[in-house]
Amino acid sequence: MQATATKEHLNFQAEVKQLLQLMIHSLYSNKEIFLRELISNASDAADKLRFEALTDGALYESDSDLKIRVGYDAKERTITIADNGIGMSRQEVIDHIGTIAKSGTREFFGSLTGDQAKDAHLIGQFGVGFYSAFIVADKVTLTTRRAGLTSEHGVRWESGGEGDYTLEMVEKADRGTQVILHLREGEDDLLSGWRLRSVIRKYSDHITLPIVMKKEQWSQEKNENTITDEDETANQASALWARSKNEIIREQYEEFYKHVAHDFEPPLAYLHAKVEGKQEYTQLLYIPSRAPFDLYDREQRHGIKLYVRRVFIMDDAKQLLPNYLRFVRGVIDSNDLPLNVSHEILQESKDIETIRAGAVKKILGLLEDLAQSEQDEEKAKYKIFWKEFGQAIKEGVAEDYTNRERIAKLLRFVTTHADTDEQTVSLTDYIGRMKEGQEKIYFLTADSLTAARSSPHLEIFRKKGIEVVLLHDRVDEWLVAHLTEFEGKPLQSVAKGSLDLGKLEDEAEKEERDKEAGEHKELTEKIKGVLGEKVKDVRVTLRLTESPACLVADSHDMSGNLERLLKSAGQKVNHAKPILEINPHHPMIQSLKYEQKHFDDWSQILFDQALLAEGGQLDDPAGFVKRINELLFTRSVIITP
Repeated sequence: MQATATKEHLNFQAEVKQLLQLMIHSLYSNKEIFLRELISNASDAADKLRFEALTDGALYESDSDLKIRVGYDAKERTITIADNGIGMSRQEVIDHIGTIAKSGTREFFGSLTGDQAKDAHLIGQFGVGFYSAFIVADKVTLTTRRAGLTSEHGVRWESGGEGDYTLEMVEKADRGTQVILHLREGEDDLLSGWRLRSVIRKYSDHITLPIVMKKEQWSQEKNENTITDEDETANQASALWARSKNEIIREQYEEFYKHVAHDFEPPLAYLHAKVEGKQEYTQLLYIPSRAPFDLYDREQRHGIKLYVRRVFIMDDAKQLLPNYLRFVRGVIDSNDLPLNVSHEILQESKDIETIRAGAVKKILGLLEDLAQSEQDEEKAKYKIFWKEFGQAIKEGVAEDYTNRERIAKLLRFVTTHADTDEQTVSLTDYIGRMKEGQEKIYFLTADSLTAARSSPHLEIFRKKGIEVVLLHDRVDEWLVAHLTEFEGKPLQSVAKGSLDLGKLEDEAEKEERDKEAGEHKELTEKIKGVLGEKVKDVRVTLRLTESPACLVADSHDMSGNLERLLKSAGQKVNHAKPILEINPHHPMIQSLKYEQKHFDDWSQILFDQALLAEGGQLDDPAGFVKRINELLFTRSVIITP
């Protein structure tokens, strides 16, 4: 290979520099993973070539025997990983090697702690791929040519893993990518055929391509192993998912997951099933241990790889799973789909609908097994799952009507039953603790758990010992809009409509409420006159035991919390006037009945306090402060001798 253009010196993206330093210092204890990552990249390159060659066979360039080659040179202290896959153009090298074009990058760097052990997990979760080479190498040389381009379009990239890299155009006769690692001092133990083969069998045995190395044999004359010209395959080179479950051990499943998900940690759970009948397909699906940084990025690529008769088709087949299960990783291999399947065909395919329904059924079944297990280990796994992916699962209530009831049983919440921040209570648990005569599941939405717990709307429920579900995730307003009942019990917001406790409220309480409403009719009308367009109505309530007032939404109006969420997302919202409810037994309300001079100010403060208590924002904070100060001054003058 000869250079045919001037060598360019370019700088890494700032995030790449930071990642390289973090990786070298945090992942050194598990340094052999560099080989897994580079082989995995080579395997992906071969898969992409196969897929593109379905419509353009010329890309094979008379070499359709795809393989990965691993070798070493003890004298030069180098390790080489080469493939004859799709290769890269000059711009692709810059895009994929010089930058991190990944959503969630800022969040990833913001969550680093400085603790090497913790950061190693985070780095693994983020995915390091090619950069892992610098764990063991102080210089890396990559030479590549994209399939379909002529030989003079070869590209050589080289870097010492510091702040910059060089780039030059070279002649490269064969397509694909070659990566040469120039090892750091002290890494000579890797310059061994036996060591490299053991790492390949440990981490990459499941790779469907043959990983080829030169055969070694003992030389009596040199008293050492010598490398021959004969090739031998170092891995099984068979699709793991196509093998019988009885032949596969847990460690093999875990290593395949790390390959397919580009994750450093083992999965939380997995399922392996072969479906036969009208449709024949195999699915090997994994639940990760941690949520990816871009879980809530709607443009994020999905993690399911689609194969047809073991031929790779695509690695972002969104049609294979609904969006709320976008965190699932793995492989689905169909025997019935055409090899030339496209995204458009997937969208219209009845076969895909069948595969999708079957995959969802299996995943929900796996989660149900974890959630309902009596074993402590399985229970702990479900707690981890819910912490990492609970908000995504909540989206399923709206997205997947067919499985809504199954998904609802998987949901976990914080309630007033226990003083904990962990979402551990299921709706089934709630129903099991419902009071005699209770007909509804009561809930409250707020923008934080603290705001929910301190809400005045809970006062009567605490007094009567009625459990309330506290919803504080952003997705919860969407959830309750679509989950209106569970096992025949309607869900009821404690902050919407008139308070109706049904059989939990005796006749004496109902009579007292009607009596108080009559006695305070003049007061409520007067307050409504002062507040004007701010409120839909002012009425007496018995839902308050400590607070003077609260705001509620009318039965069919948007809640204040949902209105704030939509506004924060930049959506235009028609403001729904709230209803101000007052507590007739509170001293402030009782005093207000006889207030003349400052009635308007007290009425405004009553409304503003109620608005703040439910998490709202004041239209005129300065006016609120001014009124408070004036009333405090007036009161202090009155009581000063």
